Amino acid sequence: MRGRTYGVILSILAGLFLARVAGQALVALLDLRWLPPMAEWYSGLLPYPLLLPVQLAILLAQGRISLDLLRGHGAFVRPGRPTGHVLLVLGLLYLAGMLLRYALTMTWYPERRWLGTGTIPTAFHVVLALYVLTLARFYLGREAGR
Repeated sequence: MRGRTYGVILSILAGLFLARVAGQALVALLDLRWLPPMAEWYSGLLPYPLLLPVQLAILLAQGRISLDLLRGHGAFVRPGRPTGHVLLVLGLLYLAGMLLRYALTMTWYPERRWLGTGTIPTAFHVVLALYVLTLARFYLGREAGR
């Protein structure tokens, strides 16, 4: 696959994360009733006033990475195999952690199966892990000098 293809895939994954951030913000700020309640969007690790800026920073970084790959030049096109290896390990650990989190939640709280409380954060952490793994694959697939 070429960088532009990776840029499209990463943009789709970032779009999914944007939908999650927007959905949670709409529920938190406007209390929209047609979306799942805040308890289903929010794992509670960070207070929401801190979480939202972190999510926005992630989205800005994702936008820059996608733009660089779509254009074929920029800071995020340059890294190579060493960066890819680091991202691969981090992405696999992140994905494994989220899959374990989901399995344990479903075991300890069977009433939450399959799409109950707490699955939205886990699902979108999986989306973020897939983003990291896709970027790792791009860097690992680059030939020297390209």
